[in-house]
Amino acid sequence: MRIVLVGPPGAGKGTQAAFLAKNLSIPHISTGDLFRANISQGTDLGKQAKAYMDAGDLVPDEVTIGMAKDRMEQPDAVNGFLLDGFPRNVSQAQALDEMLQAAGMKLDAVLDLEVEEDEVVKRIAGRRICRLDSSHVFHVTYAAPKAEGVCDTCGGELYQRDDDSEATVRNRLEVYHTQTEPIIDYYKAQGLLVTIPALGEVADVTKRAMDALKK
Repeated sequence: MRIVLVGPPGAGKGTQAAFLAKNLSIPHISTGDLFRANISQGTDLGKQAKAYMDAGDLVPDEVTIGMAKDRMEQPDAVNGFLLDGFPRNVSQAQALDEMLQAAGMKLDAVLDLEVEEDEVVKRIAGRRICRLDSSHVFHVTYAAPKAEGVCDTCGGELYQRDDDSEATVRNRLEVYHTQTEPIIDYYKAQGLLVTIPALGEVADVTKRAMDALKK
């Protein structure tokens, strides 16, 4: 299957992508991984992306599209893939359609993980990270530490990252509504969109998505 996963920040796309890709035996292709791989390997596209990023500029669509195209042409993606973070806007979605059409392929589904905005803010703004070990992550509501502000595992101080502040989260949501949300209507018009309620346990959300794909 060839699937695109969309949804606002905090919807759990990365988590669901990993589970769905494993269940479907297809590679999980995320934009973040593409950028990191190309930059660390020193590819031409990676060098271009790094130059823009170092200058504090957005990486142009053509660079992102080029990375995605190279990755989708790898042998492990012959029988399908799950795209996470790409396409990010309508022009990227159109480019993806053209790429697949040129290769005699098409998308099977676009899964839209639906979460209310206030829940997104609650999920992200409630995160607390350990200063001594950033892999120790807590949440003031969903996974509270035994002692407020103290890591259960190592006793380190827990803090809120700047990226997780409510103001930053709401700004990220505004960017999502402006740039990425229009692809939902784009794919709905093609009859590819499947909306998945993303509240509840991770396994329950995965089951909803798998059931929807089977249909």
